[in-house]
Amino acid sequence: MAVLTSYDPSSYHKVAGGEQIEATAVGSVEILAISQLPEVVANARMAQKSWASLSLIERQQYVVKAYQQLEAVQDELASLISQEMGKDYRRATYEVGGTIQNAPYFTGEISDALTTEKLDNRTELQYRPLGVVAVISPWNYPLAMANNLLMPALMAGNSVILKPSEETPLVAELFINTLNKVLPTNVLQLAQGDKALGQALVAADINMVAFTGSMAAGKHIMANAAPGLKRLVMELGGNDPMIVMATANIDAAVRFAVASSFENAGQMCTSTERVYVDERIADEFEQKVVAMASRYQVGKWDQAQVNIGPMVNPAQHQKVLQQLQDAKAKGAQFLLGSDDYSLPFIQPTVVSGITPDMQLEREETFGPVVAISRFSDIAEAIYRANDSQYGLAAVVFGGQGAKAVAEQLEAGMVGVNQGAGAGNAPWVGAKQSGLGFHGTAAGHRQFAQVRVMSY
Repeated sequence: MAVLTSYDPSSYHKVAGGEQIEATAVGSVEILAISQLPEVVANARMAQKSWASLSLIERQQYVVKAYQQLEAVQDELASLISQEMGKDYRRATYEVGGTIQNAPYFTGEISDALTTEKLDNRTELQYRPLGVVAVISPWNYPLAMANNLLMPALMAGNSVILKPSEETPLVAELFINTLNKVLPTNVLQLAQGDKALGQALVAADINMVAFTGSMAAGKHIMANAAPGLKRLVMELGGNDPMIVMATANIDAAVRFAVASSFENAGQMCTSTERVYVDERIADEFEQKVVAMASRYQVGKWDQAQVNIGPMVNPAQHQKVLQQLQDAKAKGAQFLLGSDDYSLPFIQPTVVSGITPDMQLEREETFGPVVAISRFSDIAEAIYRANDSQYGLAAVVFGGQGAKAVAEQLEAGMVGVNQGAGAGNAPWVGAKQSGLGFHGTAAGHRQFAQVRVMSY
């Protein structure tokens, strides 16, 4: 039996006197062999037929009851998120609690979105199941991100096969096994494995792929899904800009820049990746950013007062270091921190003087770094903010004129003096940050086949 082992990211270290890396195992799960995948898909297709025959209200009742079972394992789920992914226990608890507590509202919202609409006396708009949906979820919010995709897929009458990240298999196993205490057999199945299994799942006899992850993986999924014209909903990360105008409330802008850059150790798709600040206020802004960033505590998930946990694995740690080293070599100034950190942590880092040729500006960092550049002309700031293949989120802090600047930003979600994507809004990426979207009625309906029925 092949197994997938999960490791505590805070335990990664190089063995003394060598380059070998070791870590403490959290646990292991059985891997689904690619040869077993056709059977899993066939079971999903068979189960989907009876699941789809239930009314929307009946499916909602099943799902609500299934999520109620999670209350008994709430603490265990939070601990597993912290142990497998590294985020502190308080944040892990919020993720689990939000998933469980919001389930009744979320299912109600989805039910409303998928309810048949009367267009006139003879025509109605129906939302029918697609069939079998593959949900491929990430490690940074292993419960919330999976939930956001699989719940509307199930409510629409589809069966679901969840392929979780290899970094967080234990969270997924407890999550799915608990829901399956209530859900009908094979309506929701788990496929544990590596990238090769995910690729095989995309190529399998399924009807839709709902994915959150990297742009590169998204392009591969799109290519593999093309022969079957499979439906796609993909959120593919970001390189989110922040513009700080001379008229901004500097303290508010500083709080947002630091909090957004450091949340979840910077391992968040809407993390602020690059900050463009008006040179007239740049000195004060940078000084206050350094003062606030210096107060953040780094450490293991169960240590008191920890704000920033470890990088999820050595590869991600090395990626952040590489970007910092590239910035230093090209002339950036380190106002806090350095370009050399030992596994597994990246200390709070503030870098000034980033330029368009630096990896910190061009690529998604996914680490606790505030990367700052000064501008003299707002047109320059807008151009650099938009000069990216990504377009997930963007923010502008400023007084008069801030909204006009925000209107020119090329992103799916834009915030003025606040985070992007606030309120009851869909999660939308522009350019190469996404294809389709999820959340709200319009997003929920992407997990269904729209059918016009005329009588």
